[in-house]
Amino acid sequence: MDSASSVKDENVVWHQHAVDKSLRAELKQQKPAVLWFTGLSGAGKSTIAGALETRLAQLGYHTYLLDGDNVRHGLCSDLGFSEQDRRENIRRIGELAKLMADAGLIVLTAFISPHRVERQMVRDLLLQSEFVEVYVNTSLEVCEQRDPKGLYKKARAGEIANFTGIDSAYEAPLAPEIDLPAGEESIDTLVDLCIAEMAKRKIIFQ
Repeated sequence: MDSASSVKDENVVWHQHAVDKSLRAELKQQKPAVLWFTGLSGAGKSTIAGALETRLAQLGYHTYLLDGDNVRHGLCSDLGFSEQDRRENIRRIGELAKLMADAGLIVLTAFISPHRVERQMVRDLLLQSEFVEVYVNTSLEVCEQRDPKGLYKKARAGEIANFTGIDSAYEAPLAPEIDLPAGEESIDTLVDLCIAEMAKRKIIFQ
C-alpha cells in the first residue's frame, strides 16, 4: 500500500448519526433484512422476488429490489463477467444492500451468485439475523427448458463462455434459510413460503 492510500485509510472514519437503523426500522414498523435470492439463470429469482415485493408493498412494508440485470446498467456497468468482475459485482451489491438495511429497508436481491464464499462474504457484512439466503431451487433441466433469454442455447453452442450451470459451477446453498421448490410450486405458493418465514423471523408482523 502506498503512503497516499495509507493516509486516506487513516482519515476515513464511520460517522454514527442520531437517526440510526433502529429508529428507521421503528418508523417503518419492520425489521431490516436482506433476502438474498440465489439460483441458476432462469430459476425464477427475479420473478419470485418481484412477486414477493408486490405482496410486501400491499401489506404496507418498505422494500427495495436489487435485480442482477438492472444493477449492471448503472452501479456495475463497468464490470464484465470474468471471475474477478463477478466477485466485485457481488461485493458492491453486498455493500449497497448493507446500506439499504441500515436505512431500515427490507432488501430483496436476485443474483445467480454461484459461489458460497461470495454469499458468505455478504452474510458477514450484516447482523446474523439480517441475512436470509433464499435458494430458488430449480433444476438445470427446467431452467434450460424455460431459457427466457436464450442464454442456455447460446452457451451450449459455445457462444457464451463461463456460463453458470454449463461450463462454470454453481454451488447450491448447503443450509439456506428458505428453500423454494421453484420448479414444482406456483409463484403464489412460493411467496407464501417467504412471507411465513419472514413473519417467523419477525422481519414483518402479521
